[in-house]
Amino acid sequence: MGIRKKSIKNPPVLSHEFVIQNHADIVSCVAMVFLLGLMFEVTSKFAVLFITVQYNVTISTNGPEETAVNHFHHGIKDLATIFFYMLVAIIMHAIIQEYVLDKINRKKHFSKTKHSKFNESGQLSAFYLFSFGWGASILLSENFLSNPVTLWEEYPHTLMPFQMKFYFICQLGYWLHALPELYFQKTKKEDIPRQLVYISLYLVHIAGAYILNLNRLGLVLLVLHYFVELLFHVSRLIYFSNENRQTGFSIWAVLFVLGRLLTLSLSVLTVGFGLATAENQGFDLAAGNFNILFVRITVLAAICLTQAFMMWKFINFQLRRWREHAQAQTLKKKQVPSKSKSKKDKANGVNGVNSHGADSPRARKEKSS
Repeated sequence: MGIRKKSIKNPPVLSHEFVIQNHADIVSCVAMVFLLGLMFEVTSKFAVLFITVQYNVTISTNGPEETAVNHFHHGIKDLATIFFYMLVAIIMHAIIQEYVLDKINRKKHFSKTKHSKFNESGQLSAFYLFSFGWGASILLSENFLSNPVTLWEEYPHTLMPFQMKFYFICQLGYWLHALPELYFQKTKKEDIPRQLVYISLYLVHIAGAYILNLNRLGLVLLVLHYFVELLFHVSRLIYFSNENRQTGFSIWAVLFVLGRLLTLSLSVLTVGFGLATAENQGFDLAAGNFNILFVRITVLAAICLTQAFMMWKFINFQLRRWREHAQAQTLKKKQVPSKSKSKKDKANGVNGVNSHGADSPRARKEKSS
């Protein structure tokens, strides 16, 4: 994330600088238009598409007391809802930046490089903490962790509880908001390719799990991944406050490798074995069934390639840290002998003056001879 610099003079209206400085207010006005649309009967049907979760299905449960349970499936109207919550994510991003991160930056006086990384880790830490807590609560309420068979049993999982569908809507909205934020935050050109890569990976995997009705597996993998990423960015924030505190990175390194192994294991278990042996085989777009060999291979290949890419980046990161640490230790070792040598030379020089100086007896004797 770049550094937002507010100029003293007001920029021209609708100029690039004006949009960047006031983008949160502009987006807030657009979101208010949809909220105000709920107040009028003519526009309420249109506004509801953007604000509320669509495709509600009511299911009656059999029992002593018959109750109705609401579930949801996905459809094209979800794009409108994702767009609205993308606007909400932009507003929340600006609030965290202005009222939390900017105040800390002014107190700490970070360099430009640390300023950019601190903003990035601050924003992502807040998002990962919120997403991890929310996702973990859904997993516990739906008993997905206590019974892993539910990850592939009774596929396709076309119907979702409200919390799960809303979770995926918010996830897609957040990662879509990261694209215009590259412009709003004045991201450096050399940082844009890196951020585009990981934003695209998030969007592809989350949207793929949502569309292919692999939402249960996607939720478990997201919660696992977000926990590991949360630890990394919190460790980086602690490191910026005190560079001697690097224990968090060591814990993160171990959990990162374990996270990749768990991700691959769950993916192979669910897609490679669970869905492959399921009775409901075949491709049926209307029923939401994508349980065919080509789709399973594509899903596993995408997950495996992504995990391999992440491990490659992780190894490069660790090698770079080790090289920097080795260079720092080498410099310290060179500085210590040089300091001790300079002190010794200084002491010898003083002794030489005292022993061979003009006022010493030996010097007078040598001079007379």
